[in-house]
Formats: sequence, structure tokens, C-alpha cells
Amino acid sequence: MSLLLRYAQQANNFLLNIVQQLDFLAPLVLRCYLVPIFWLAGSNKMMHFSDTVAWFGDGGLGLPFPQLLAFLATATEMGGAILLLLGLATRWISIPLMITMLVAMFTVHWQHGWQAVHDGASPFASANLAGAMQRLNYAKETLYQHTDYEWLTETGNFVILNNGIEWAATYFIMLLALFCLGGGRWISADYWLKKYLSPN
Repeated sequence: MSLLLRYAQQANNFLLNIVQQLDFLAPLVLRCYLVPIFWLAGSNKMMHFSDTVAWFGDGGLGLPFPQLLAFLATATEMGGAILLLLGLATRWISIPLMITMLVAMFTVHWQHGWQAVHDGASPFASANLAGAMQRLNYAKETLYQHTDYEWLTETGNFVILNNGIEWAATYFIMLLALFCLGGGRWISADYWLKKYLSPN
């Protein structure tokens, strides 16, 4: 038994050594994944800023100070994308980005439940799943009868968007991980700034 425990300890030490060598990958991959998401979200808001302001205000969410909030959301997402790309002030920018995700979850997506896309096989299916699947099947049948359905679905299947909190919650969790991990070693401005500014 002691021999088995010794081998298990050696295997664990070997794994920990690999983890220590590759610990920069997790924050790097998280940052690279989130950069295009926030850049696209922010640039879309900026390109249609008057519509964004209207949506934040009485035309949609009914939030106070819609112009200010639309500006802050746009600046946070676009600025956040740039900072995440550079790995600069990673922990600091994660905070307003997490707040943005929380606002999105509770003001836009909460009423639709968990799922971003309707899926009957999920244990988190929305209450209106049956109606959504009925509409999807009707749309598929109509397209199959009147169009080249094989061509239409050549690069993917048709789905019905549910607009639940799933994606916003996922991004929040990724940002929370970055808040804890920081920008990571080697491939982040945070790492080199800390190294340069360190007294040792």
C-alpha cells in the first residue's frame, strides 16, 4: 500500500510540475476568447449608439440615465476588449465587465430562464419550450417544402433563440476566473509591468 501511495505522490508531483509550467495558458485562453465577444458587443453599440440609448431607456429596458449607461457599457466593452488583449489591468477591467454581465443577466435575459438557445434535451429547458419547438418544426417544414433545405442547412442547423442568461453567466464566470488569476505569466502586460516595477 505504501508503494502505491508513493507512486501516486510521484504522479501527482509530475502533474503539478506540468501545471506550473503551463499555468500561463488558462488566463491567456480566457482573455483571447473574451476579446472578440466584448469588442463586437461594444462596437455594435457604438455603431448604433442612438438605438442603444433608446433601448437602454424607455424603448426597452427602462433604465435611468440611458445615455450615460449606454456610453459606459460601450466604453467598458470596447476598452475591456483592448485591455484583455494586452493583458493590461486584467483584474481591474474584469470588475466593470462582470458588472456589465450582471446587468445584462438581470435586466435582459433573466425572464427567459437559463438557455440561450432552446434545446429540448436540456434539464434547464424554458417553460415555453413546447411552443418554441412547434414553431421551429413548422419553420423547418415550410423551408423544406419551398426552398432548397439541404443548401440552407449546409453549414448549420436552424434553432430558436431563447435569449436566457446562459452566455452572460458563462462570460461572468470566465471574468471571475480572470479576476482571480490575473493576466497570466509571459504573455501579458501585467506580468512584465510587475516584473519591471518589482523592487527585487
